[in-house]
Amino acid sequence: MAKAKVIFHKLIQDSQDYGSDDQHMVSRAFFTVEVEGNVSEEAYVDIKQPVGSDFETTPLEVSMPVGYNGPFDYEAFRQVAEGYYRSLVGSQGSGIHIAGGGNVRMQNNTFIKQVIAEFEVSKESPAW
Repeated sequence: MAKAKVIFHKLIQDSQDYGSDDQHMVSRAFFTVEVEGNVSEEAYVDIKQPVGSDFETTPLEVSMPVGYNGPFDYEAFRQVAEGYYRSLVGSQGSGIHIAGGGNVRMQNNTFIKQVIAEFEVSKESPAW
């Protein structure tokens, strides 16, 4: 099996430009993907969370990546994308430290933080 190396570079949290509204906060994470020497730069994924939901426990909706269409494991990627988001926003967040849910909403925050994650992918059965 091949390994995918995902290098997250930046997160823009809760932006109307990406579809945030009164119901959902939509953030965008930007990253690079490396698989077997092939590099896809300038890829991104949208991360969606209901407004007022708990930052720690509410499942996040992670879109399919834009800018990469090679072999991948969506579930493994979803977990690392969610981890990247929660490392910046939430009770363990280094960018916005928020515990619980409620009426807290901060929009259009940009975080520059590099995080590297690796996971196995299958060329024979890509996730998309």
